[in-house]
Amino acid sequence: MRRVLAFFGIATLIIASETAVSASSLSDRKEKIKAMEAKLSPEALRRKERSEAVLRAEGVPINNSLPAIETEREAKLRSKDQVAYRALALLTVAIKGEGLEQPIVERVIKEYGIEKYFTPKEAAFIRNPSPSQHDRVQFAWRYEAAWVLLWALGYVEKLEKPAAICDVPRAVKFMKERNTKLFLLDAKPRSAHEVLDQADRIYRYHWAVVDARINGKSAPAGLDSGVTMERHYALNWLIGYMEQEWDDISTDT
Repeated sequence: MRRVLAFFGIATLIIASETAVSASSLSDRKEKIKAMEAKLSPEALRRKERSEAVLRAEGVPINNSLPAIETEREAKLRSKDQVAYRALALLTVAIKGEGLEQPIVERVIKEYGIEKYFTPKEAAFIRNPSPSQHDRVQFAWRYEAAWVLLWALGYVEKLEKPAAICDVPRAVKFMKERNTKLFLLDAKPRSAHEVLDQADRIYRYHWAVVDARINGKSAPAGLDSGVTMERHYALNWLIGYMEQEWDDISTDT
């Protein structure tokens, strides 16, 4: 997959690969999934049915045994400020991943006042003046996660089927055209209903991608495995899945 970015006059090209995600508290997650499997909430079941209808229409394989996800009452959605600062941090690590020069990266961080909003892994990457190509690739993928957060903040109109990379120049433009105060002011957070609908749907998309990979097949129905995984990661964070922090998010399928 290739993407081109022009940011602050810097143009770069990078080839990205699927991000590896570390597992955390496996036993706790298994218990969580068991609880989800036993869920009979009408709200959650209707959401599951709507997701399956979309995937069925797109020709995406469906696992009928996948449980329903959290209800609006159970989900621990992130606040507007949490989502906004996380989006700014993700965009910053992504532009560095694409090759933005260290002095410019440091200037961006200072101008937006976001130094304290990086996770431990992100902070280590940001501080490293010469990160490996592998690390650059992994963090460049965070554009896809940032795109989800921009959607959750109302900047992006719609999350399309995860079959193609996001509009990187547009994602960066949302940040570049605003200072931090205006970025927060212009954000119009989406409802819990909308966020949970997307979280449920990406869970099922991701199952289809993982199932295909396990069976030595290409991702079905034109799905992009990297885009799908990054969206699942971001949406699980948005709904507070397992109450995990960003560096520890799991994308169970």
